[in-house]
Amino acid sequence: VQLQASGGGLVQAGGSLRLSCAASARTNAMGWFRQAPGNERRFVASISWSSVITYYGDSVKGRFTISRDNAKSTVYLQMNSLKVEDTAVYYCAARKSDMAATDRGSYDYWGQGTQVTVSS
Repeated sequence: VQLQASGGGLVQAGGSLRLSCAASARTNAMGWFRQAPGNERRFVASISWSSVITYYGDSVKGRFTISRDNAKSTVYLQMNSLKVEDTAVYYCAARKSDMAATDRGSYDYWGQGTQVTVSS
């Protein structure tokens, strides 16, 4: 499975962006992670295939929303009220399992990442 992330860019603090991740084949649980310079890759959000189960990292709860369109094999990350500390490369990932997960080691496939920069 190949994953193609897009939608990153430069935005002012308080603004919004929507990231997309298109998969080359059917995927089960999917997630978003981010990595800022000098930091480890950290969990942002995940969603089960049915969209019934979603998880969010504490720092994005109430601001970010993960969703998916299985007909398009695409997962989205709507990011609102962006903060400077949200600046990072955002990666989408997919699991063979349908269980949404927060641990990056649980994911089998990774996209190439898209840069999100939030200016003050």
